[in-house]
Amino acid sequence: MQSIFLPKTFIVYSFGGVYSGTLLHRSSSKCDGRYMFGDAVLKLFRKNGLKKVSKAALYDNYTISARWHGCKDQEELSGDLCNCLIRDYCKVGNVDAAMSLLSHMEAVGLHASVASYTYLIEAHGNVGRTLEADILFQEMISFGRMPRTTVCNALLRGFLRKGLLDLASDVLVLMSDLDIQKNQETYEILLDYHANAGRLEDTWSIINEMKRKGFELNSFVYSKVIVIYQNNGMWKKAVGIVDEIRKSGISVDKHIYNSIIDTFGKYGQLPEALEVFKKMQQDGVMPDITTWNSLIQWNCKSGNLATALELFTDMQEQGMHPDPKIFITLISSLGEQGKWDIIKKNLDSMKLRGHKNSGLVYEILVDIYGQYGQFRDAEKCISALKSAGLLPSASNFCIIANAFARQGLCEETVKVLQLMEAEGIEPNLVMLNVLINAFAVAGRHLEAMAIYHHIVEVGISPDVITYTTLMKAYIRAKKFHKVPEIYKEMERAGCTPDRKAREMLKSVTVVLEQRHSAI
Repeated sequence: MQSIFLPKTFIVYSFGGVYSGTLLHRSSSKCDGRYMFGDAVLKLFRKNGLKKVSKAALYDNYTISARWHGCKDQEELSGDLCNCLIRDYCKVGNVDAAMSLLSHMEAVGLHASVASYTYLIEAHGNVGRTLEADILFQEMISFGRMPRTTVCNALLRGFLRKGLLDLASDVLVLMSDLDIQKNQETYEILLDYHANAGRLEDTWSIINEMKRKGFELNSFVYSKVIVIYQNNGMWKKAVGIVDEIRKSGISVDKHIYNSIIDTFGKYGQLPEALEVFKKMQQDGVMPDITTWNSLIQWNCKSGNLATALELFTDMQEQGMHPDPKIFITLISSLGEQGKWDIIKKNLDSMKLRGHKNSGLVYEILVDIYGQYGQFRDAEKCISALKSAGLLPSASNFCIIANAFARQGLCEETVKVLQLMEAEGIEPNLVMLNVLINAFAVAGRHLEAMAIYHHIVEVGISPDVITYTTLMKAYIRAKKFHKVPEIYKEMERAGCTPDRKAREMLKSVTVVLEQRHSAI
Protein backbone atom coordinates (compact mmCIF):
# COMPACT_ATOMS: atom_id res chain seq x y z
CA MET A 1 0.00 0.00 0.00
CA GLN A 2 1.47 3.35 -1.01
CA SER A 3 1.89 5.74 1.87
CA ILE A 4 0.37 9.19 1.83
CA PHE A 5 2.72 10.35 4.53
CA LEU A 6 6.12 9.05 3.39
CA PRO A 7 7.93 9.33 0.04
CA LYS A 8 7.25 6.68 -2.59
CA THR A 9 10.22 4.59 -1.48
CA PHE A 10 8.70 2.06 0.89
CA ILE A 11 10.51 1.36 4.15
CA VAL A 12 10.47 -2.33 5.00
CA TYR A 13 11.03 -1.91 8.71
CA SER A 14 11.62 -5.43 9.93
CA PHE A 15 13.89 -6.42 7.06
CA GLY A 16 16.19 -3.43 7.44
CA GLY A 17 15.85 -2.74 3.72
CA VAL A 18 14.34 -0.19 1.37
CA TYR A 19 12.64 -1.16 -1.86
CA SER A 20 10.89 1.02 -4.44
CA GLY A 21 7.75 -0.11 -6.19
CA THR A 22 5.52 -3.12 -5.65
CA LEU A 23 6.90 -5.55 -3.13
CA LEU A 24 4.76 -8.55 -3.75
CA HIS A 25 3.64 -9.92 -7.11
CA ARG A 26 0.93 -12.45 -6.40
CA SER A 27 0.46 -14.77 -9.35
CA SER A 28 -3.07 -15.57 -10.42
CA SER A 29 -2.03 -19.07 -11.40
CA LYS A 30 -0.85 -21.73 -8.99
CA CYS A 31 2.27 -23.79 -9.52
CA ASP A 32 2.25 -27.05 -7.54
CA GLY A 33 0.02 -25.38 -5.00
CA ARG A 34 2.44 -22.47 -4.46
CA TYR A 35 1.93 -18.77 -4.97
CA MET A 36 4.82 -16.99 -6.63
CA PHE A 37 7.11 -14.26 -5.27
CA GLY A 38 8.85 -11.58 -7.26
CA ASP A 39 12.62 -12.30 -7.25
CA ALA A 40 13.39 -8.91 -5.73
CA VAL A 41 11.21 -9.69 -2.74
CA LEU A 42 12.81 -13.08 -2.08
CA LYS A 43 16.26 -11.49 -2.27
CA LEU A 44 15.22 -8.69 0.06
CA PHE A 45 13.57 -11.06 2.50
CA ARG A 46 16.49 -13.51 2.58
CA LYS A 47 19.52 -11.23 2.65
CA ASN A 48 18.31 -8.16 4.49
CA GLY A 49 16.83 -9.85 7.54
CA LEU A 50 17.78 -8.36 10.87
CA LYS A 51 21.15 -9.74 11.94
CA LYS A 52 20.76 -9.00 15.63
CA VAL A 53 18.15 -7.93 18.11
CA SER A 54 18.33 -4.44 19.56
CA LYS A 55 19.76 -4.26 23.09
CA ALA A 56 16.56 -2.68 24.36
CA ALA A 57 14.45 -5.51 22.98
CA LEU A 58 16.74 -8.11 24.49
CA TYR A 59 16.70 -6.35 27.85
CA ASP A 60 12.89 -6.24 27.86
CA ASN A 61 12.75 -9.97 27.16
CA TYR A 62 15.71 -11.05 29.28
CA THR A 63 14.54 -14.57 30.08
CA ILE A 64 13.89 -15.53 26.45
CA SER A 65 17.09 -13.87 25.30
CA ALA A 66 19.17 -15.69 27.92
CA ARG A 67 17.92 -19.00 26.52
CA TRP A 68 18.77 -17.90 22.98
CA HIS A 69 22.21 -16.44 23.65
CA GLY A 70 23.15 -19.23 26.04
CA CYS A 71 22.56 -21.72 23.26
CA LYS A 72 24.26 -19.56 20.65
CA ASP A 73 27.42 -19.45 22.73
CA GLN A 74 27.42 -23.26 22.85
CA GLU A 75 26.26 -23.62 19.23
CA GLU A 76 23.24 -25.65 20.37
CA LEU A 77 20.45 -23.79 18.57
CA SER A 78 18.26 -26.56 17.19
CA GLY A 79 15.28 -26.08 14.94
CA ASP A 80 12.89 -27.02 17.75
CA LEU A 81 14.43 -24.51 20.15
CA CYS A 82 14.36 -21.75 17.53
CA ASN A 83 10.68 -22.42 16.93
CA CYS A 84 10.02 -22.25 20.68
CA LEU A 85 11.91 -18.97 20.98
CA ILE A 86 10.02 -17.47 18.02
CA ARG A 87 6.77 -18.43 19.72
CA ASP A 88 7.89 -16.88 23.03
CA TYR A 89 9.07 -13.64 21.40
CA CYS A 90 5.78 -13.30 19.50
CA LYS A 91 3.79 -13.87 22.69
CA VAL A 92 5.53 -10.95 24.42
CA GLY A 93 5.19 -8.74 21.31
CA ASN A 94 8.89 -8.64 20.39
CA VAL A 95 8.34 -9.05 16.65
CA ASP A 96 11.82 -7.90 15.62
CA ALA A 97 13.53 -10.43 17.86
CA ALA A 98 11.35 -13.18 16.39
CA MET A 99 12.26 -12.04 12.87
CA SER A 100 15.94 -12.09 13.83
CA LEU A 101 15.59 -15.71 14.86
CA LEU A 102 13.83 -16.52 11.59
CA SER A 103 16.74 -14.94 9.73
CA HIS A 104 19.21 -17.00 11.80
CA MET A 105 17.32 -20.22 11.02
CA GLU A 106 17.37 -19.54 7.30
CA ALA A 107 21.08 -18.67 7.43
CA VAL A 108 21.93 -22.10 8.91
CA GLY A 109 19.55 -24.02 6.64
CA LEU A 110 16.67 -24.52 9.07
CA HIS A 111 13.01 -23.85 8.29
CA ALA A 112 10.42 -22.49 10.67
CA SER A 113 7.42 -24.64 11.53
CA VAL A 114 3.84 -23.88 10.53
CA ALA A 115 3.19 -22.96 14.17
CA SER A 116 6.05 -20.42 14.10
CA TYR A 117 4.69 -18.84 10.92
CA THR A 118 1.28 -18.64 12.58
CA TYR A 119 2.73 -16.78 15.58
CA LEU A 120 4.77 -14.48 13.32
CA ILE A 121 1.84 -13.63 11.05
CA GLU A 122 -0.45 -12.95 14.01
CA ALA A 123 2.20 -10.87 15.81
CA HIS A 124 2.81 -8.72 12.70
CA GLY A 125 -0.94 -8.27 12.25
CA ASN A 126 -1.32 -7.20 15.87
CA VAL A 127 1.18 -4.36 15.46
CA GLY A 128 -0.26 -3.24 12.12
CA ARG A 129 2.49 -4.62 9.89
CA THR A 130 0.19 -6.48 7.51
CA LEU A 131 2.46 -6.20 4.47
CA GLU A 132 5.12 -8.24 6.26
CA ALA A 133 2.47 -10.65 7.52
CA ASP A 134 1.41 -11.21 3.89
CA ILE A 135 5.02 -11.78 2.83
CA LEU A 136 5.49 -14.33 5.63
CA PHE A 137 2.31 -16.10 4.55
CA GLN A 138 3.48 -16.35 0.96
CA GLU A 139 6.95 -17.34 2.14
CA MET A 140 5.45 -20.24 4.08
CA ILE A 141 3.56 -21.45 1.00
CA SER A 142 6.67 -21.12 -1.19
CA PHE A 143 8.49 -23.48 1.21
CA GLY A 144 5.74 -26.05 0.74
CA ARG A 145 4.26 -25.49 4.18
CA MET A 146 0.51 -25.99 3.89
CA PRO A 147 -1.20 -23.25 5.90
CA ARG A 148 -3.77 -24.27 8.45
CA THR A 149 -7.00 -22.49 9.18
CA THR A 150 -5.39 -20.75 12.17
CA VAL A 151 -2.76 -19.16 9.89
CA CYS A 152 -5.39 -17.95 7.43
CA ASN A 153 -7.45 -16.58 10.32
CA ALA A 154 -4.44 -14.62 11.60
CA LEU A 155 -3.89 -13.03 8.18
CA LEU A 156 -7.62 -12.45 7.70
CA ARG A 157 -7.85 -10.68 11.06
CA GLY A 158 -4.86 -8.46 10.22
CA PHE A 159 -6.29 -7.40 6.84
CA LEU A 160 -9.77 -6.69 8.22
CA ARG A 161 -8.34 -4.75 11.14
CA LYS A 162 -6.89 -2.38 8.53
CA GLY A 163 -10.05 -2.36 6.43
CA LEU A 164 -8.39 -4.21 3.53
CA LEU A 165 -11.53 -6.04 2.48
CA ASP A 166 -10.28 -7.01 -1.00
CA LEU A 167 -7.12 -8.63 0.41
CA ALA A 168 -9.23 -10.40 3.03
CA SER A 169 -11.40 -11.72 0.19
CA ASP A 170 -8.23 -13.02 -1.51
CA VAL A 171 -7.45 -15.01 1.65
CA LEU A 172 -10.93 -16.57 1.55
CA VAL A 173 -10.44 -17.47 -2.15
CA LEU A 174 -7.06 -19.03 -1.32
CA MET A 175 -8.63 -21.05 1.49
CA SER A 176 -11.20 -22.36 -0.98
CA ASP A 177 -8.52 -23.13 -3.61
CA LEU A 178 -6.40 -25.06 -1.10
CA ASP A 179 -9.43 -26.74 0.50
CA ILE A 180 -8.76 -25.09 3.85
CA GLN A 181 -11.99 -25.19 5.83
CA LYS A 182 -13.40 -22.17 7.65
CA ASN A 183 -13.94 -22.71 11.36
CA GLN A 184 -15.95 -20.92 14.06
CA GLU A 185 -13.15 -18.37 14.51
CA THR A 186 -13.12 -17.57 10.76
CA TYR A 187 -16.81 -16.73 10.81
CA GLU A 188 -16.51 -14.69 13.99
CA ILE A 189 -13.66 -12.62 12.50
CA LEU A 190 -15.78 -11.90 9.41
CA LEU A 191 -18.87 -11.22 11.49
CA ASP A 192 -17.04 -8.81 13.78
CA TYR A 193 -15.71 -6.80 10.84
CA HIS A 194 -18.95 -6.58 8.84
CA ALA A 195 -21.15 -5.77 11.85
CA ASN A 196 -18.82 -3.02 13.09
CA ALA A 197 -18.39 -1.63 9.56
CA GLY A 198 -22.17 -1.36 9.21
CA ARG A 199 -22.37 -3.90 6.37
CA LEU A 200 -25.82 -5.23 7.12
CA GLU A 201 -26.32 -7.59 4.15
CA ASP A 202 -22.86 -9.14 4.52
CA THR A 203 -23.45 -9.67 8.25
CA TRP A 204 -26.71 -11.54 7.72
CA SER A 205 -25.11 -13.52 4.87
CA ILE A 206 -22.38 -14.76 7.23
CA ILE A 207 -24.89 -15.66 9.95
CA ASN A 208 -27.02 -17.59 7.43
CA GLU A 209 -23.93 -19.44 6.14
CA MET A 210 -23.05 -20.39 9.72
CA LYS A 211 -26.55 -21.80 10.19
CA ARG A 212 -26.36 -23.79 6.95
CA LYS A 213 -22.99 -25.30 7.88
CA GLY A 214 -24.04 -26.17 11.41
CA PHE A 215 -21.84 -23.70 13.30
CA GLU A 216 -22.89 -22.57 16.74
CA LEU A 217 -24.69 -19.24 17.07
CA ASN A 218 -23.04 -18.40 20.38
CA SER A 219 -23.14 -15.30 22.57
CA PHE A 220 -20.56 -13.54 20.39
CA VAL A 221 -22.73 -14.00 17.29
CA TYR A 222 -25.83 -12.77 19.12
CA SER A 223 -23.91 -9.75 20.43
CA LYS A 224 -23.20 -8.78 16.82
CA VAL A 225 -26.89 -9.20 15.93
CA ILE A 226 -27.60 -6.72 18.72
CA VAL A 227 -25.05 -4.32 17.17
CA ILE A 228 -26.86 -4.59 13.82
CA TYR A 229 -30.23 -3.74 15.38
CA GLN A 230 -28.65 -0.96 17.41
CA ASN A 231 -27.00 0.66 14.38
CA ASN A 232 -30.27 0.60 12.49
CA GLY A 233 -32.26 2.33 15.20
CA MET A 234 -34.08 -0.81 16.40
CA TRP A 235 -32.88 -0.60 20.00
CA LYS A 236 -36.00 -2.21 21.48
CA LYS A 237 -35.58 -5.19 19.17
CA ALA A 238 -31.89 -5.32 20.14
CA VAL A 239 -32.81 -5.52 23.82
CA GLY A 240 -35.64 -7.98 23.14
CA ILE A 241 -33.27 -10.50 21.59
CA VAL A 242 -32.12 -11.45 25.11
CA ASP A 243 -35.28 -13.56 25.52
CA GLU A 244 -34.44 -15.45 22.32
CA ILE A 245 -30.91 -16.03 23.64
CA ARG A 246 -32.16 -17.47 26.92
CA LYS A 247 -34.68 -19.73 25.11
CA SER A 248 -31.79 -21.05 23.01
CA GLY A 249 -30.08 -22.18 26.20
CA ILE A 250 -27.18 -19.77 25.72
CA SER A 251 -25.93 -18.11 28.89
CA VAL A 252 -26.01 -14.32 28.85
CA ASP A 253 -22.30 -13.53 29.13
CA LYS A 254 -20.27 -10.31 28.94
CA HIS A 255 -20.60 -10.10 25.12
CA ILE A 256 -24.38 -9.90 25.42
CA TYR A 257 -24.39 -7.66 28.48
CA ASN A 258 -21.92 -5.24 26.87
CA SER A 259 -24.00 -5.00 23.71
CA ILE A 260 -27.20 -4.34 25.70
CA ILE A 261 -25.51 -1.72 27.91
CA ASP A 262 -24.08 0.02 24.84
CA THR A 263 -27.48 -0.03 23.11
CA PHE A 264 -29.22 1.59 26.09
CA GLY A 265 -26.40 4.14 26.40
CA LYS A 266 -26.42 5.06 22.73
CA TYR A 267 -30.14 5.80 22.80
CA GLY A 268 -30.00 7.81 26.03
CA GLN A 269 -31.54 5.15 28.26
CA LEU A 270 -28.82 5.56 30.90
CA PRO A 271 -30.80 4.42 33.99
CA GLU A 272 -31.64 1.21 32.12
CA ALA A 273 -27.97 0.79 31.16
CA LEU A 274 -26.96 1.03 34.82
CA GLU A 275 -29.67 -1.46 35.80
CA VAL A 276 -28.30 -3.97 33.27
CA PHE A 277 -24.82 -3.25 34.66
CA LYS A 278 -26.02 -4.16 38.18
CA LYS A 279 -27.77 -7.30 36.90
CA MET A 280 -24.56 -8.29 35.11
CA GLN A 281 -22.61 -8.22 38.37
CA GLN A 282 -25.39 -9.96 40.32
CA ASP A 283 -25.23 -12.80 37.78
CA GLY A 284 -21.51 -13.16 38.49
CA VAL A 285 -20.39 -11.76 35.12
CA MET A 286 -17.33 -9.54 35.63
CA PRO A 287 -17.40 -6.23 33.71
CA ASP A 288 -14.45 -5.75 31.35
CA ILE A 289 -12.88 -2.62 29.87
CA THR A 290 -15.57 -2.54 27.14
CA THR A 291 -18.31 -2.40 29.79
CA TRP A 292 -16.72 0.49 31.66
CA ASN A 293 -15.82 2.38 28.47
CA SER A 294 -19.40 2.24 27.25
CA LEU A 295 -20.90 3.46 30.53
CA ILE A 296 -18.37 6.28 30.92
CA GLN A 297 -18.63 7.35 27.26
CA TRP A 298 -22.41 7.65 27.15
CA ASN A 299 -22.61 9.39 30.53
CA CYS A 300 -20.02 11.92 29.32
CA LYS A 301 -21.96 12.53 26.11
CA SER A 302 -25.17 13.03 28.10
CA GLY A 303 -23.46 15.53 30.38
CA ASN A 304 -23.58 13.26 33.45
CA LEU A 305 -19.97 13.96 34.40
CA ALA A 306 -20.45 13.16 38.09
CA THR A 307 -21.67 9.64 37.19
CA ALA A 308 -18.88 9.24 34.62
CA LEU A 309 -16.21 10.17 37.20
CA GLU A 310 -17.75 7.83 39.76
CA LEU A 311 -17.64 4.98 37.23
CA PHE A 312 -14.05 5.90 36.32
CA THR A 313 -13.05 5.60 40.00
CA ASP A 314 -15.01 2.36 40.51
CA MET A 315 -13.31 0.83 37.49
CA GLN A 316 -9.87 1.47 38.97
CA GLU A 317 -10.90 0.24 42.41
CA GLN A 318 -11.88 -3.05 40.79
CA GLY A 319 -8.33 -3.32 39.42
CA MET A 320 -9.20 -2.35 35.86
CA HIS A 321 -6.55 -0.36 33.99
CA PRO A 322 -8.05 2.79 32.40
CA ASP A 323 -8.22 2.91 28.62
CA PRO A 324 -6.54 6.05 27.16
CA LYS A 325 -9.34 6.26 24.57
CA ILE A 326 -11.99 6.71 27.24
CA PHE A 327 -9.65 9.04 29.12
CA ILE A 328 -9.75 11.34 26.07
CA THR A 329 -13.54 11.42 26.26
CA LEU A 330 -13.44 12.17 29.99
CA ILE A 331 -10.84 14.94 29.92
CA SER A 332 -12.36 16.60 26.84
CA SER A 333 -15.75 16.74 28.62
CA LEU A 334 -14.14 18.13 31.78
CA GLY A 335 -11.91 20.47 29.78
CA GLU A 336 -14.91 22.01 28.03
CA GLN A 337 -16.16 23.04 31.47
CA GLY A 338 -12.71 24.25 32.58
CA LYS A 339 -12.46 21.60 35.31
CA TRP A 340 -8.70 21.09 34.99
CA ASP A 341 -8.35 20.67 38.76
CA ILE A 342 -10.53 17.53 38.59
CA ILE A 343 -8.47 16.21 35.66
CA LYS A 344 -5.25 16.73 37.65
CA LYS A 345 -6.78 15.08 40.71
CA ASN A 346 -7.73 11.99 38.68
CA LEU A 347 -4.32 11.86 37.01
CA ASP A 348 -2.59 11.98 40.41
CA SER A 349 -4.93 9.27 41.69
CA MET A 350 -4.06 7.02 38.75
CA LYS A 351 -0.35 7.44 39.48
CA LEU A 352 -0.90 6.47 43.11
CA ARG A 353 -2.70 3.33 41.97
CA GLY A 354 0.46 2.27 40.16
CA HIS A 355 -0.54 2.86 36.52
CA LYS A 356 3.03 3.82 35.65
CA ASN A 357 3.49 2.19 32.26
CA SER A 358 0.96 4.36 30.49
CA GLY A 359 1.09 7.26 32.93
CA LEU A 360 3.02 9.32 30.41
CA VAL A 361 0.36 8.66 27.75
CA TYR A 362 -2.27 10.13 30.08
CA GLU A 363 -0.06 13.12 30.89
CA ILE A 364 0.43 13.78 27.18
CA LEU A 365 -3.33 13.65 26.60
CA VAL A 366 -3.93 16.08 29.45
CA ASP A 367 -1.27 18.43 28.06
CA ILE A 368 -2.71 18.25 24.54
CA TYR A 369 -6.07 19.35 25.90
CA GLY A 370 -4.55 21.92 28.28
CA GLN A 371 -3.91 25.53 27.36
CA TYR A 372 -0.18 25.48 28.04
CA GLY A 373 0.70 21.86 27.35
CA GLN A 374 4.30 21.10 26.55
CA PHE A 375 3.27 18.18 24.35
CA ARG A 376 1.25 20.05 21.74
CA ASP A 377 3.97 19.10 19.26
CA ALA A 378 3.60 15.53 17.94
CA GLU A 379 7.34 14.85 17.83
CA LYS A 380 7.70 15.83 21.49
CA CYS A 381 4.88 13.45 22.40
CA ILE A 382 6.50 10.44 20.77
CA SER A 383 9.98 11.46 21.94
CA ALA A 384 8.70 11.66 25.53
CA LEU A 385 7.23 8.17 25.28
CA LYS A 386 10.52 6.76 24.01
CA SER A 387 12.55 8.61 26.65
CA ALA A 388 10.36 7.05 29.32
CA GLY A 389 11.11 3.61 27.88
CA LEU A 390 7.61 3.18 26.43
CA LEU A 391 7.78 1.71 22.94
CA PRO A 392 5.10 3.54 20.89
CA SER A 393 2.51 1.05 19.65
CA ALA A 394 -0.10 1.39 16.91
CA SER A 395 -2.66 1.94 19.67
CA ASN A 396 -0.64 4.74 21.32
CA PHE A 397 -0.08 6.48 17.98
CA CYS A 398 -3.80 6.31 17.23
CA ILE A 399 -4.76 7.61 20.69
CA ILE A 400 -2.43 10.62 20.44
CA ALA A 401 -3.47 11.30 16.83
CA ASN A 402 -7.11 11.20 17.91
CA ALA A 403 -6.42 13.69 20.71
CA PHE A 404 -4.97 16.15 18.18
CA ALA A 405 -7.73 15.40 15.66
CA ARG A 406 -10.56 16.14 18.08
CA GLN A 407 -9.17 19.66 18.42
CA GLY A 408 -8.83 20.08 14.66
CA LEU A 409 -5.01 20.17 14.87
CA CYS A 410 -4.59 18.68 11.41
CA GLU A 411 -0.85 19.21 10.94
CA GLU A 412 -0.04 17.56 14.26
CA THR A 413 -2.41 14.68 13.46
CA VAL A 414 -0.63 14.12 10.15
CA LYS A 415 2.73 14.36 11.91
CA VAL A 416 1.76 11.61 14.38
CA LEU A 417 0.85 9.32 11.48
CA GLN A 418 4.11 10.18 9.71
CA LEU A 419 6.05 9.25 12.84
CA MET A 420 4.02 6.05 13.08
CA GLU A 421 4.92 5.06 9.53
CA ALA A 422 8.57 5.88 10.20
CA GLU A 423 8.36 3.24 12.98
CA GLY A 424 7.21 0.71 10.39
CA ILE A 425 3.54 0.68 11.46
CA GLU A 426 1.14 0.93 8.54
CA PRO A 427 -1.90 3.21 8.96
CA ASN A 428 -5.20 1.37 9.12
CA LEU A 429 -8.76 2.53 8.49
CA VAL A 430 -9.24 3.65 12.10
CA MET A 431 -6.24 5.97 11.85
CA LEU A 432 -7.28 7.35 8.47
CA ASN A 433 -10.77 7.97 9.85
CA VAL A 434 -9.08 9.91 12.66
CA LEU A 435 -7.34 12.05 10.04
CA ILE A 436 -10.62 12.71 8.20
CA ASN A 437 -12.09 13.78 11.53
CA ALA A 438 -9.20 16.20 12.14
CA PHE A 439 -9.90 17.94 8.83
CA ALA A 440 -13.67 17.81 9.52
CA VAL A 441 -13.28 19.54 12.89
CA ALA A 442 -11.03 22.16 11.27
CA GLY A 443 -13.61 22.78 8.51
CA ARG A 444 -11.21 21.62 5.79
CA HIS A 445 -13.58 19.47 3.75
CA LEU A 446 -11.39 19.21 0.65
CA GLU A 447 -8.53 17.62 2.60
CA ALA A 448 -11.04 15.29 4.27
CA MET A 449 -12.29 14.21 0.83
CA ALA A 450 -8.70 13.74 -0.37
CA ILE A 451 -8.08 11.25 2.47
CA TYR A 452 -11.28 9.42 1.52
CA HIS A 453 -10.12 9.12 -2.11
CA HIS A 454 -6.78 7.81 -0.90
CA ILE A 455 -8.51 5.18 1.25
CA VAL A 456 -10.40 3.92 -1.81
CA GLU A 457 -7.36 4.08 -4.12
CA VAL A 458 -5.15 1.95 -1.87
CA GLY A 459 -7.79 -0.76 -1.53
CA ILE A 460 -9.08 -0.06 1.97
CA SER A 461 -12.85 -0.41 2.24
CA PRO A 462 -14.47 2.62 3.95
CA ASP A 463 -16.88 1.90 6.78
CA VAL A 464 -19.88 3.75 8.21
CA ILE A 465 -17.58 5.91 10.36
CA THR A 466 -15.65 7.02 7.25
CA TYR A 467 -18.81 8.22 5.52
CA THR A 468 -20.45 9.83 8.56
CA THR A 469 -17.22 11.70 9.36
CA LEU A 470 -17.03 12.87 5.77
CA MET A 471 -20.66 14.03 5.96
CA LYS A 472 -19.75 15.97 9.10
CA ALA A 473 -16.86 17.65 7.24
CA TYR A 474 -19.17 18.93 4.50
CA ILE A 475 -21.85 20.03 6.97
CA ARG A 476 -19.28 22.07 8.91
CA ALA A 477 -18.11 23.62 5.66
CA LYS A 478 -21.78 24.39 4.82
CA LYS A 479 -21.51 22.38 1.59
CA PHE A 480 -24.91 20.81 2.27
CA HIS A 481 -25.62 19.75 -1.31
CA LYS A 482 -22.75 17.24 -1.18
CA VAL A 483 -24.03 15.41 1.91
CA PRO A 484 -26.79 13.41 0.14
CA GLU A 485 -24.21 12.32 -2.47
CA ILE A 486 -21.92 10.96 0.27
CA TYR A 487 -24.92 9.20 1.84
CA LYS A 488 -25.79 7.51 -1.47
CA GLU A 489 -22.14 6.50 -1.96
CA MET A 490 -22.21 4.88 1.49
CA GLU A 491 -25.22 2.78 0.45
CA ARG A 492 -23.59 1.87 -2.89
CA ALA A 493 -20.49 0.71 -1.01
CA GLY A 494 -22.60 -1.79 0.95
CA CYS A 495 -22.56 0.12 4.25
CA THR A 496 -25.92 0.45 5.97
CA PRO A 497 -26.31 4.05 7.26
CA ASP A 498 -26.56 4.18 11.05
CA ARG A 499 -28.77 6.47 13.13
CA LYS A 500 -26.17 9.27 13.12
CA ALA A 501 -25.93 9.26 9.32
CA ARG A 502 -29.71 9.23 8.95
CA GLU A 503 -30.09 12.15 11.36
CA MET A 504 -27.45 14.19 9.52
CA LEU A 505 -29.16 13.50 6.19
CA LYS A 506 -32.52 14.53 7.66
CA SER A 507 -31.09 17.82 8.99
CA VAL A 508 -29.40 18.60 5.68
CA THR A 509 -32.57 17.81 3.72
CA VAL A 510 -34.49 20.37 5.82
CA VAL A 511 -31.81 23.01 5.11
CA LEU A 512 -31.82 22.28 1.38
CA GLU A 513 -35.63 22.42 1.23
CA GLN A 514 -35.64 25.76 3.04
CA ARG A 515 -33.07 27.12 0.60
CA HIS A 516 -35.09 25.85 -2.34
CA SER A 517 -38.36 27.39 -1.08
CA ALA A 518 -36.60 30.72 -0.49
CA ILE A 519 -35.63 30.99 -4.18
